[in-house]
Amino acid sequence: MKYEINSKREYHQTMLDIFKLMDKGESNLSTTELKKLAAMSAAAEKYEDEELGLKPAKSPQTVLEAIELKMFENKLNQTKLATKIGIRQSKLSEILSGKRKPDIPFLKAIHKALNIDAKFLLEHA
Repeated sequence: MKYEINSKREYHQTMLDIFKLMDKGESNLSTTELKKLAAMSAAAEKYEDEELGLKPAKSPQTVLEAIELKMFENKLNQTKLATKIGIRQSKLSEILSGKRKPDIPFLKAIHKALNIDAKFLLEHA
């Protein structure tokens, strides 16, 4: 199924149609609706990239950026993260502010708690 978006108005309408289909729930969509949803989503993504200049966010380049991204994704504040990884909030704060370098036990705990790639953590620590 081919779907094309040529204007902001068409993009807006497409997004409304996508949300209506998504509200039904994937398991409640017919095969035709699933194909239509996939085609509209691909067209919307293409329009966003080419016309609206919306690009995916860049990947984290530092341990701090990776931790902050995962904290945001998991809705964690520093206190909750410190509790989750078993360290004092003051130590976490010092590491996140750059006043203290992360040690191996910290990196190991962050890897386990936030599922950040261990190789990335070691290469960027």
